[in-house]
Amino acid sequence: MRAFIFPGQGSQAVGMGTALAEASPVARETFEEVDEALEQNLSRLMREGPEDELTLTENAQPAIMANAIATLRVFEKEGGVSLADTADFVAGHSLGEYTALCAAGGFDLATTARLLKRRGQAMQAAVPVGEGAMAVFLGLDFDPVSEIVEEAAEGQVCVIANDNAPGQIVISGHAAAVDRACELGKEKGARRAMPLAVSAPFHCPLMKPAADAMEEALSEVEIHPLSAMLYANVTATAVGEHEAIRGLLVEQVTAMVRWRESIAAMADEGVDMFVEFGGKVVAPMVKRIAPQADQKSVVSMDDIEALAKDL
Repeated sequence: MRAFIFPGQGSQAVGMGTALAEASPVARETFEEVDEALEQNLSRLMREGPEDELTLTENAQPAIMANAIATLRVFEKEGGVSLADTADFVAGHSLGEYTALCAAGGFDLATTARLLKRRGQAMQAAVPVGEGAMAVFLGLDFDPVSEIVEEAAEGQVCVIANDNAPGQIVISGHAAAVDRACELGKEKGARRAMPLAVSAPFHCPLMKPAADAMEEALSEVEIHPLSAMLYANVTATAVGEHEAIRGLLVEQVTAMVRWRESIAAMADEGVDMFVEFGGKVVAPMVKRIAPQADQKSVVSMDDIEALAKDL
């Protein structure tokens, strides 16, 4: 069994998608479709930067999605296959969940781009700059970090935002509480406990205004039947029912990304190959969660040709 997986924020880089667009009209058409949907020359920003503008949440989110969908579409064209024929499940890390839904036919590309633009704007606006923060803990597992954030909160918000892999946990909340958690983490044996260069505290209760905005935005769009079941960030379980997906996408804004559990559950279901499209971020996590499974990252024409041969 196979799962197609998609990266989240932080995987953007100036030049992303450029070589693919030069090599494939399918990729160029994908980027043009996103540009048209957003009424913005996002593809030029992806190609040329500047980096600080590309990194803005409202640009990074649709850019990462566009790059991943372009990569998938080129693979489907070059391999003469469809996702429905080759993947049993799809999953995405945070914003990558929208990419996964687009890949499986739940949203069309234009709708996905507009939803992610709105999501990025809403998440950025939810908390004044400087009030929130995120940090990554390396070398400690979920339970010790759970105890640390509870101790560090002191009446403020401090929670686990991403359970990425064994020994890699991201926390989020009020800046002062996150700072306290980092100090506690170092005292309790974390190899590293360091702030992340992000513009807002994602996946924590402080994002409630963004969740409300996404509830309104998602109420206005149709979710189509999926060609592969989605493993949801919020539940780490497979879901295909339309209204359930809508509610989970709203909840996802404030809830923890249960990536480790999702990958482990898919492996338990029999998935023995995980293929990441558009990045080299989430497939390496798979190696630590389900080392017995095969992991592939597909970002270039060479990667696409190699995958097509393997499948």
